[in-house]
Amino acid sequence: MKKCIIIANGRSPSKNVVRFFKKKNYSTIICADGGANSAVKLGLVPDFIIGDLDSIKPEVLKFYSDKSTIIKIKRQNDTDVEKCLKFAIRRGFSNALLLGVTGDRLDHTICNLGIVLKFYNQIKCSIVAENSYLIPTDETLFLKSISGETISIYAFDKKTKITSEGLKYSLRNSTLTFGEKESTSNVALSNSVKIVVKGGIIFIIRDFKFIKKNDLI
Repeated sequence: MKKCIIIANGRSPSKNVVRFFKKKNYSTIICADGGANSAVKLGLVPDFIIGDLDSIKPEVLKFYSDKSTIIKIKRQNDTDVEKCLKFAIRRGFSNALLLGVTGDRLDHTICNLGIVLKFYNQIKCSIVAENSYLIPTDETLFLKSISGETISIYAFDKKTKITSEGLKYSLRNSTLTFGEKESTSNVALSNSVKIVVKGGIIFIIRDFKFIKKNDLI
């Protein structure tokens, strides 16, 4: 299973996050254009820098010119993150961790959340943003947990049905239609949580520092 990290041009991730996921076999680093500006600050050498190269600083581009493979793609009908994902899919990657995909612009944040859904059937994308860890799923998922852990669940339409075991606020063939109902700050009751999803994709959001500290990934 090939896994990669994609660093976008939003709020810079922590080097500890990158280090942690590299130990989890996310061995390839791809920067989406200006994501390389964050990489250089973190002392990282990406394997690839991909995009239209309008956001990467000239001095950063020069620094990586003989260290990374730089691929300029001029087309404007997709974002730089999408360009990176399409590249990763062609290279046979099955999983991508997206970093730097949130920040000061809400439109970019919403777009990148949508990208997780858009590419779900081609590559499984997770996100770490600040202290949140987001994973999507459309099937039964068993989560290793600890009693008291906060787990939030979001869905997007009435077709998606969710059933849970091991959560304080249980879901029984429930719908969590976006804008109508959600399961924010639910709580694990044991060391195992089962979530059954039918008919669509949901987002599960957990506290990254908590799951890292307790080895729950």
